[in-house]
Amino acid sequence: MSRGEDVTIGGLLVAEYEQIKSEQRSRIGFRDNLLYATLASMGAVIAAVVRRDGQTELLLLLPPVSVLLGWTYLVNDEKISAIGRYIREELAPRLLVLTDERGEGDERLQPFGWEVAHRGDARRAPRKYLQLGVDLLTFCVAPVAAVVVFWAAEPRSMALIAVSLAELAAVAVLAVQITVYADLRKAPRESPPVSSP
Repeated sequence: MSRGEDVTIGGLLVAEYEQIKSEQRSRIGFRDNLLYATLASMGAVIAAVVRRDGQTELLLLLPPVSVLLGWTYLVNDEKISAIGRYIREELAPRLLVLTDERGEGDERLQPFGWEVAHRGDARRAPRKYLQLGVDLLTFCVAPVAAVVVFWAAEPRSMALIAVSLAELAAVAVLAVQITVYADLRKAPRESPPVSSP
């Protein structure tokens, strides 16, 4: 851009929108691939147990892998939601104020309307609860089941039992965090009107 070209605040806001949407798309792809990585890891651990004549202590590999991948999934999911929140609550209102100052604004024409519209879907709540169930099943229930199978096998050393208890504590922390960040609150149909300062 040459020095003579005008840089508008609106143009900067749209450029910011495009940049953070690009980051959001990247994070969505990475997050979704973490589910496949978790399932592949589970399959590898179970295959190792089967190949080694039921050495169930190998199942204790599943909780740390699930917690690590689950935490990475959760962090990316939260950043994806934070980007959407930032667009809805910060970027769009600032752009609307700019258009209002020029007399072109209409509160019904919210910039980046998709960021609000897709959250107002009547089926959003059931989808969010279903997603919470899938996340808990994948990252928490499966590792707990692995520990239970380990405990049900022949008697084990106290050291491995202590390890399994520590792993269950880590899985419990992850389960709480997944539930807290599930974003189950009802989304408003429209964002509130923005007034010019």
